[in-house]
Formats: sequence, structure tokens, C-alpha cells
Amino acid sequence: MKLFSLLITGLLFAGLAQAEMRPFVSGSLQKIEREQKGKPFILAFWSASCTHCPAELKALGELVRKYPKLELILVAADTPAEVPELEQLAQGYGVASQARWVFADAQPERLRYEIDRRWYGELPRTYFYDGRQQRKGHSGVLPAEQLEQWVVEHVK
Repeated sequence: MKLFSLLITGLLFAGLAQAEMRPFVSGSLQKIEREQKGKPFILAFWSASCTHCPAELKALGELVRKYPKLELILVAADTPAEVPELEQLAQGYGVASQARWVFADAQPERLRYEIDRRWYGELPRTYFYDGRQQRKGHSGVLPAEQLEQWVVEHVK
């Protein structure tokens, strides 16, 4: 049974690699923070089933086009089984060229707790990291003007 489980996990991750969406598991947040050390970036959590996420993703897609130096990292709070739909949505929102991850833990509550103990799963959830790795979180859709103001202040 353990061998079967390892085989399935391997196939799943191989499929994710082809889809260019990385599995977000315990420790992934720390990996992202290490990769982005010293750089301001936006970490945005979303879902295919989130009613309010399209507005924020479209605004983020427009910002990336306007400010190519903006580091945007997207994490879908869905499952690896939904990767094809997530890829299609990312393409439609204009964010397919950005770093993308998908929850890949059987207990997403653990991931949310690791990300932010005060986050209960509401989406969209956006974290703004300045160049010193200080972050500020926000739940819900932010007006495009507010998103752009952060970019103008932090991205050179």
C-alpha cells in the first residue's frame, strides 16, 4: 500500500510539473520566501470556485502587464485534480506566466494554519511582502487603485 501511495504521489507531481503548477505543501511558503528574499512581491491565494477571485486576478494580471518587474506568486486553494481548469483560468486572467502553485495536502487547514494562523480560508487572500520580508495580509478584493499604489511604492 505504501509503495502504491508513493507511486501515485510521484505521478501526481510529474503531472503538475508538466502543467507548470507546483504542489503547495507544508514548507512551500518558506521556500517561496527564501526564493524571493530581499525582493518585494505579492502572494495571492485564490480558487476556481471563489466568487470574488476573478476581479482580483484580472486586476493583478493588468498590473503584471503594466509593471513587468512585479513578482506575483499565485496559490490556488484547490486540489491537484483541478489543475487543468486552474491553468485555463490563469490564462484567461492574464496571469499564466506567473509562478503558480496549488494546494497538494489532504488537509488544507494545515496549510492555511502554516501560512497564517489568523486566516480561516476566506478568498481571495493577498499578502504584500516588502523588500525586508515584512508582510501585510488582506482578505477580499482590493480596489485596482490600491493594488497599483502598493506596486508603485515597492517595485522599482
